[in-house]
Amino acid sequence: METPKKKSSEFIPVFKKSFLKPKYWCNWLAIGALAGMAMLPAKARDPLLGGLGKMAGKLAKDARRRALINLYYCLPELSEAERSAIVDHMFATATQAMAMMAELGMRHPARVRERVEWHGRDIIDQLRAEKENVILLVPHGWVVDIPAMLLAAEGQKMAAMFHHQSDPLLDYVWNRARRRFGGRMHARDDGIKPFIGSVRQGYWGYYLPDQDYGAEHSEFVDFFATYKATLPAVGRLMKVCRARVVPLFPVYNSETHKLEIYVRPPMDDLLEADYPTLARRMNEEVEVFVRPHPEQYTWSLKLLKTRKEGDIEPYKRKELYPR
Repeated sequence: METPKKKSSEFIPVFKKSFLKPKYWCNWLAIGALAGMAMLPAKARDPLLGGLGKMAGKLAKDARRRALINLYYCLPELSEAERSAIVDHMFATATQAMAMMAELGMRHPARVRERVEWHGRDIIDQLRAEKENVILLVPHGWVVDIPAMLLAAEGQKMAAMFHHQSDPLLDYVWNRARRRFGGRMHARDDGIKPFIGSVRQGYWGYYLPDQDYGAEHSEFVDFFATYKATLPAVGRLMKVCRARVVPLFPVYNSETHKLEIYVRPPMDDLLEADYPTLARRMNEEVEVFVRPHPEQYTWSLKLLKTRKEGDIEPYKRKELYPR
């Protein structure tokens, strides 16, 4: 039986014969449909995909409820109608982003670069020219993988940590696409040491700062209008990797059918910061990027699961958006 190839420093997905079994046929049809859609001009596919995404968002009741609860806590200044519209737009963006990633996974990257605008590209170019070790701090958006793939296609060595998909076939296809232009994928199950090793070897790290890893090693710090258990790991990573931390956020513009990638200056102020300051600064960068483009963020994650003692987990509040 074939198993995913795995070196000490990276994960390499391998096709399994079992993927041809009937239980995966529906997945293959969905993958084929996405691939076919990705070959259409973005102007033609985006309205259709946006409509399909909104429809899927109405049916995905649990994911929609999590997104609405997160927005209820984080952006209470908005009306219910405004928050619902953000969630609709979020699901539309998700499908459009998947198609762009599929396109990049199949076509020459030059075809996609025509529809990419960098804001702050000079920061990237300078760090590359100076051969700095870099960790890109990237909030969890729907087009999060594409900047890493584009940089890899330019010859920049990239390394990222990832969670396995629950479906083995989708996990294989998604990670094959991510690795099309090279780079290293490190499964979170293997810990953070392989990722650190890659950054110290000159690979640019791709780090997502906003997932909830529980209270034990996290700090409770402000996150939009609420608070969040935030892992201040970026401070340790900066030191052990001898790296500059650079915030980056990709935004898919469904009106222009372009990907806009925003880059902010290196977070050199973190070198001597304590853990609460590190955690809060990470959340601040998320807020700076997400506030102007809330539909780009994955609000459907359980961002606020871990609460302070005595506080109720938001997703267990039955009175909020009852099923």
